[in-house]
Amino acid sequence: MPEITTPFTATSTAAEVIDGVDLTGRRAVVTGAASGIGLETARTLAGAGADVTLAVRDTAAGERAAADIRTTTGRDTRFAHLDLADLAGVDAFVKEWTGPLHILVNNAGTMALPERTTTPDGWETQFAVNHLGHAALTLGLHDALAAAGNARVVVVSSSAHLMSPVVFDDIHFTARPYEAWSAYGQSKTATVLFAVALTGRWAADGITANALHPGGIMTNLQRHLDEGQLRFVGAVDDQGRRLDVPPGWKTPQQGAATTVLLAASPLVEGVSGRYFEDCAEAVTVTGHGDGRSGVAAYALDAREADRLWDETTRLLHS
Repeated sequence: MPEITTPFTATSTAAEVIDGVDLTGRRAVVTGAASGIGLETARTLAGAGADVTLAVRDTAAGERAAADIRTTTGRDTRFAHLDLADLAGVDAFVKEWTGPLHILVNNAGTMALPERTTTPDGWETQFAVNHLGHAALTLGLHDALAAAGNARVVVVSSSAHLMSPVVFDDIHFTARPYEAWSAYGQSKTATVLFAVALTGRWAADGITANALHPGGIMTNLQRHLDEGQLRFVGAVDDQGRRLDVPPGWKTPQQGAATTVLLAASPLVEGVSGRYFEDCAEAVTVTGHGDGRSGVAAYALDAREADRLWDETTRLLHS
């Protein structure tokens, strides 16, 4: 049984999770907030009074998202350019930030790229965007998070982490054959391990860090899946049309619920280094489990987290 439970479930919405919580005076950054669960996370935090910055790769989409949030919540919301594959751009975002930061939601991501591609640094793209870019952002914002006194880092991972541990001997697929889901899986394992690594290192600064699986939600994340893959996961109908909410999947508001819980709920105050799904701590499984739920023991392993920390800092400073 999970150690930490809440009154909320897989069907709870972000609005339900945050009901009664006042975030006035708190500042938040949400990456990938132009659409999908990132947008719903930002909307919910703003609606509760937080001062939210949308960190987005597409600034036109960011402008539309900010306008949408202002219309639906009455809250003025900013957006800023952030391309997680561009470390110089990440550094520029960090340098522009002033003052404390209470909530950092590392939500943006890319999934199942059909062919191996690399960033200008030579890193496999999924690992670079999903983990290294967010790691650079988080590390760069350390002082702002520490200044908040009780900041929370929330890392959106995935049940796909069950597909692969981090293969440290060949992270970037330079020796082994590239496989889209293995690459995605190890990048998401890295995000969980990063939260574990932060927990021990930043606890004295009052910073907590947790990871989560949001559930299955139809968003732009599926843009690289072909019709066969979409049909396999039940995301299209008999005519091949994408379903807004396939059977067993969540709406974007439901998908944002666990993120918002970890970002703002008093129910998890002080909790750190954990992995949540469906608004509760996930059960630890050995191996790959059923492939759909739970957290792999290797994703919470302190030695693996230390190894990831060392490799991450080496790559970011090489």
